[in-house]
Amino acid sequence: MARKKSLSIVLLILLVLAGVVIFFANRGTGNNARKTSATTELRVLKETVTNIIEISGTIQAAKTQTLTAAGSGTVTSVYVAVGDKVKKGDVLMELDKSEQEYNLAKHDFDTAQKKINGSPKELELMAYQRKTLEKKLEDRKIKANFDGVVADFTAAVGDYLEAKDTVGTLIQRDYLKAYVEVVETDAPKLKAGQKVYCSFPAYGDEKLEGTVVSYPAVGSVTNRGASIVRVEIRMYNPPEIILPNYSFTGEIEITPPQTITLIHREALGKTDGNKAFVEIYQGDGSTRQVEVEAIPYDRTYFKITEGELPAGAKLKALTAPKVSGTRPGNFQAGSSSQNQHGNGGGFGGPGMGMPPEGGPGGR
Repeated sequence: MARKKSLSIVLLILLVLAGVVIFFANRGTGNNARKTSATTELRVLKETVTNIIEISGTIQAAKTQTLTAAGSGTVTSVYVAVGDKVKKGDVLMELDKSEQEYNLAKHDFDTAQKKINGSPKELELMAYQRKTLEKKLEDRKIKANFDGVVADFTAAVGDYLEAKDTVGTLIQRDYLKAYVEVVETDAPKLKAGQKVYCSFPAYGDEKLEGTVVSYPAVGSVTNRGASIVRVEIRMYNPPEIILPNYSFTGEIEITPPQTITLIHREALGKTDGNKAFVEIYQGDGSTRQVEVEAIPYDRTYFKITEGELPAGAKLKALTAPKVSGTRPGNFQAGSSSQNQHGNGGGFGGPGMGMPPEGGPGGR
């Protein structure tokens, strides 16, 4: 029993000694960590922040006319080919019109007879009938409804067409347009005249600039159940290589890109006079103090709102790093603390509301 008791005492002493060693080892590590943090060199970051809405869709011509035969018959004349430019009212093609011409001539003959022995009411009805026959004769032609370019044409002299057969397409390329979907959460950001930048697989790495033209006062619901707004965009003077029905991806620019300056939270200090500052390392290893104004940007960085700091400049760590488990956004410098979202103002500057998403490098 005495031997077992002695062994227990020895084990207890060893455990106590191990605990003491671990305690002092941790103290040393903590001191080293704080010392390292105090001398860590941080860098000034320059980030370009964009405020955009991403879009995608299929481009369309400004105007499109489907060339369709109004009646049945044989093609007797073709006046255009693919790629031809035409004016509004130009005749593009004609069908055989001998029957319609005969009907109109006979009607004129019958009208002449009625003028001899017919009543005024009969003559009035025959005048209306003549307008109908003239319309049928005119329908033997396919005409351009606007100035444009023949994008497609398949009819040839001698072809027989049925009523409503399609023979081609006329387009106007003064501009190209598209209707894109914008989710309801982004819809309040929209304004007519905002710039749009679109990329086409057929156009390499270059982007085409467009404009937001209009959007409805009411939203709509997709077949997926999402609430969206259909926005019309236009691209003026597009290159010939971009054709209607080409697909694209793009961005609606809500505000122009902005370059901002960011510094790590540990690099921001505060004087006794409640002024924020940073210390920039010089070439000889000394530091130069620069007064700044800053607001919280995210959990790690502050955004500089006043004060010039060169990109990439080395900064001295002036405060201890945030300890895991502390409330995010709190920054200790003297007796002051800041909210993550900038409420209540930043160091030397007013509050700025919610910070942009994504932190450094975010959109």
